Amino acid sequence: MSYTTADARVQMLSQIEQAASFMAVAISALSEAYELLDDQMADRAEEELFRPVQAAYGRAQRTHSEFAQRHGLPTAQFAPAPAGAPAHGVKGFFDEAIAAIGQADQTLATLQDSMLPVEVGDPELRHGLEQIRELLSHLGVRARDLTRTLGR
Repeated sequence: MSYTTADARVQMLSQIEQAASFMAVAISALSEAYELLDDQMADRAEEELFRPVQAAYGRAQRTHSEFAQRHGLPTAQFAPAPAGAPAHGVKGFFDEAIAAIGQADQTLATLQDSMLPVEVGDPELRHGLEQIRELLSHLGVRARDLTRTLGR
């Protein structure tokens, strides 16, 4: 069975959707953690984590929809992730967000390493993927730094 350009484009869109779903999990976990933090830590978490993940999520949606439209493919409906269990506590929610951010970044890295964006994608798609990964690149470290300062 031959692999067509259309199949490759659908596969890329699927991987972008998967990465976005991981980002939605991170957003949900960070939102839950925010509710449990004091005002100062909540503001710091929002600035250092929530906003960049939200920006990456929005960029993933935009990259997906613009690429799909350029190639006459269906766009996705991105759903928010369900809220996590309150028993996790702030550290648990941060750990969940860190894991989800890592999974999103790994999904996009695998896509980029596959060379599909070069072979059947376009410059706008490649640029969008780079922007998303740049937004995600330092968030794991920032989240771990915030986790270390909890309760101090």
